[in-house]
Amino acid sequence: MNQDKPIQRIVIAGGGTAGWMAAAAIARTLGRTVDLTLVESEVIGTIGVGESTIPPLVNFNRLLGINEADFMRATQATFKLGILFDDWKDVGSRYFHSFGLTGKDHWSAGFQHFWLYGRTKGHDQPYDDYCMELVAALEGKFAHLPGDRMNYAYQLDSGLYARFLRQMAEGDGTKRVEGKIARVELNSESGDIAALVLDGERRIEGDLFLDCTGFRALLIEGALHAGFDDWTHWLPCDAAIALQTPNVRPPVPYTRAMAHDAGWQWRIPLQHRTGNGIVYCSRYLDRDAALDRLLGNVEGEVLTEPNFLRFAAGARRQQWHRNCIAVGLSGGFMEPLESTSIHLIQRSVLRFIRLLPHGRVSARDIAEYNDQQMQDMEQIRDFLVLHYKATDRRDSAFWRQCAAMPIPDTLEQKIELFRETGRVFRRNEELFAENSWVQVMMGQGIAPQSHHPIAEKLRDDELERLLETIRAEVQQTVAKLPAHGDYVARYCGAVVPQAA
Repeated sequence: MNQDKPIQRIVIAGGGTAGWMAAAAIARTLGRTVDLTLVESEVIGTIGVGESTIPPLVNFNRLLGINEADFMRATQATFKLGILFDDWKDVGSRYFHSFGLTGKDHWSAGFQHFWLYGRTKGHDQPYDDYCMELVAALEGKFAHLPGDRMNYAYQLDSGLYARFLRQMAEGDGTKRVEGKIARVELNSESGDIAALVLDGERRIEGDLFLDCTGFRALLIEGALHAGFDDWTHWLPCDAAIALQTPNVRPPVPYTRAMAHDAGWQWRIPLQHRTGNGIVYCSRYLDRDAALDRLLGNVEGEVLTEPNFLRFAAGARRQQWHRNCIAVGLSGGFMEPLESTSIHLIQRSVLRFIRLLPHGRVSARDIAEYNDQQMQDMEQIRDFLVLHYKATDRRDSAFWRQCAAMPIPDTLEQKIELFRETGRVFRRNEELFAENSWVQVMMGQGIAPQSHHPIAEKLRDDELERLLETIRAEVQQTVAKLPAHGDYVARYCGAVVPQAA
């Protein structure tokens, strides 16, 4: 690349959620300063099962100036306040990982320390009672609150989201090219990608290429051989089956993750249907048995043919290599247990925009991008591994393997620090905040052995007043909230598609 020549031609290989999120953000942010082309083929399907999201997507849509009600109507979305985990700590157990905060933190210590001290003083109310989002979720309630006090995400149809973003991106100048990529042409001198060659020998040249080709990773791996770090020794599930059913009851404002003896099952209620799927380790459960198990544990008739997926948890060693950036599944895969797939797309795209070169691609930019991306993925990886490792389940070979497996040192430190002291520290804009780690670690059975001494500064009556005031505020706020289904219908009710 010419040092003085601005990056003008950005080519996105692949559509789907990743491709159109990238196109919409780049086109809306950079406008006519770049020539943006997206290449996709109607004959190549997308994974299209990323239906559950986390709160940063709210901010992503706001950055792009998207009207929330219009977006939710177009994607048949409902609100999401967290995830209900069934049978993870042990068969018959249940806990909730909510968005938002629990109680009120002191600058020196999180709320859990005051709650833990309260336990020693006879206050036996559950930790859950101090989190508004959690209580609202389990009561099936939702509303926007002043000051953005309600933290939420969405449960949406990712195919419809891609369609919504496509319309927006094309309106902002993105050129869409229909065609199947036959090969990737490299510059013989630099080794960079020069062009995508489509069926019929049509060439799409570019300065920078975004690989949104999913698990195939045609550019970043197929052409540039960036390498892949396999994490299946920590995250052993390697297969999934997805299908859809009608709603048999009003949609709840949360996703369910139900563990079984070789993995887990999801249930995600949208306005017009429910998304269902089973995630499993093929070493312990074969495909036919997994399908039978899924079909035996869904509500309502099955509306779609099962979508069978195989994957390996892990990350591309170089997410940005030469003039190619991997976005979405081409950059790696973290199973959908904590709904991070769309979030990782969002992080990749916004990070790319922040580091967009003006002339020649800087090796320093590439190194910074790769370091930040890998840190994101490793932190999410550790949070997911926590769910499998910290468990009392020993009822199957799968769970015995998970309980016995060595874990990353970073996760070992986090678990043991919390077990010994009740402390959690969030590092470098880590996605999952202190409250997420506290809820999941306690939900999975890790009980802190001590608390911060600052809690004992409170007299007994002050401690009682603090705990009771927070619980009362939560109860009073939730009592005034409308039913989630009613609120969705009023705020963003969609025209539900009729069966043909």
